[in-house]
Amino acid sequence: MAGGQKAKGKMEETTGKAKETVGRTVGNERMAAEGQTKKSKGAARQAKEKTKDVFKH
Repeated sequence: MAGGQKAKGKMEETTGKAKETVGRTVGNERMAAEGQTKKSKGAARQAKEKTKDVFKH
């Protein structure tokens, strides 16, 4: 289960980064902000799963 959540976090982070980059490139601040939010959410999910792994072992 934890591996799936880590992968989901990485995917959110990657898509968020792409959306942020596209938004900045085309000058769409809303898209860039949404991408930044998604990227942060993915990073937080990964950090949570890593923390759970530390206490699991």
